[in-house]
Amino acid sequence: MTIRKSFESNVLFPFELVYQAMRKQENELPDHSHDHYELVYIHEGKGVFFIDHLWYEKRKGDFFLIPGNTIHHSLPDDEEPIVSSAIFFAPYLMNALPYDPNYSALACFEYAKQKKLYKLELPEQLKTIVETSLFSMSKEWEQRPVGYQNAIWLTLGQLLLQLTRITNSSSFKQSANPHYSPSWMLSALQTIDQHPESEHSLVQLARNASVSTAHFSRVFRQLTTMNVTNYINAKRIAKAKQMLLETDHNIECISEHCGFQTTTHFYRVFKQITGITPRRYAATTYKNKF
Repeated sequence: MTIRKSFESNVLFPFELVYQAMRKQENELPDHSHDHYELVYIHEGKGVFFIDHLWYEKRKGDFFLIPGNTIHHSLPDDEEPIVSSAIFFAPYLMNALPYDPNYSALACFEYAKQKKLYKLELPEQLKTIVETSLFSMSKEWEQRPVGYQNAIWLTLGQLLLQLTRITNSSSFKQSANPHYSPSWMLSALQTIDQHPESEHSLVQLARNASVSTAHFSRVFRQLTTMNVTNYINAKRIAKAKQMLLETDHNIECISEHCGFQTTTHFYRVFKQITGITPRRYAATTYKNKF
């Protein structure tokens, strides 16, 4: 079962920052997701990042955008452990920005989500901006002087603006995605990602990959830290959460559209993964938008 990472941040200021922390494999969560949006910057070390259904190399200067409700996990290198900074925030934190019909503070995340590319290769000038912004926010977060929330909010807003501008730039190059898995596994994950509502039995997936079910299951768990059933359920619930927030469909329709045979089963799996019912999730998230 995918892990649901929780946060202790104040509802009125849903922000957390982990600055220049050393990451080792034994301390990393397996596959997990959360509603908060996440920014990750690599200061030192190397490793691999599994995000959505793809693997990315992690090295010094790399920057990652992880939209809310996205399955991911990190695998730092044993010899050169990762030193990274991570920002977590609820999207509604940025709702108070002045209205601009041509700009959204979350546009860089939407870019990553649409392109299925979550790693940005930053020019040196922007790396400096990122490092300066992280340092500034870490001091405010640690010392908490008068107005620290406003200072963090302003700095984060400026950082998101710079990221959006670079992703909109005609000179921006999308990061290549090195393959850290067999091609048949990439194909299987892509199939599940595109149609999580469909039936994806272990037998059929292994047959399509031309490998035994035992081998498919073993490699799948090694690379995703989950078994096939739990991974598919996590993808289905991610789709359901999106539909709950972006459509007017009722619970029964969403349950069916996401591949659950009964609404009861949908409710049970949804609560296992998110900790709350679909109706509570929709009501709470909608309320926090305003």
